[in-house]
Amino acid sequence: QVLLAESGGGLVQAGDSLRLSCAASGDTVRYNMGWFRQAPGKERDLVAAITGDGGRTYYLDSVKDRFTISIDIVKNSVYLQMNSLKPEDTAVYRCAATVLGDITLVQGYGEWGQGTQVTVSS
Repeated sequence: QVLLAESGGGLVQAGDSLRLSCAASGDTVRYNMGWFRQAPGKERDLVAAITGDGGRTYYLDSVKDRFTISIDIVKNSVYLQMNSLKPEDTAVYRCAATVLGDITLVQGYGEWGQGTQVTVSS
């Protein structure tokens, strides 16, 4: 089991940047990581994902070239650097962990953090 705790959310203006952090504790070696977001009344989206060794990444089309996911194995942390934020990026962002090799398989994520709110004003 792995415990996940997000931080770094907040209220920003359009065009600003934020960096979300997700600290993992427990048996972290086996896991690949993802960042999800969900806005009120909308479905949950997998925004970005990364393998535990950092070798493969995935991005939602709407965040490509703006968001960057990274992992620090020593610190057991995964980060989401978000640049050029838009109002439509407003959501609760949660990090999650999967033991599956397919990091795009949403149903494979079984460990979740509590989430952090990101609000982008226009």
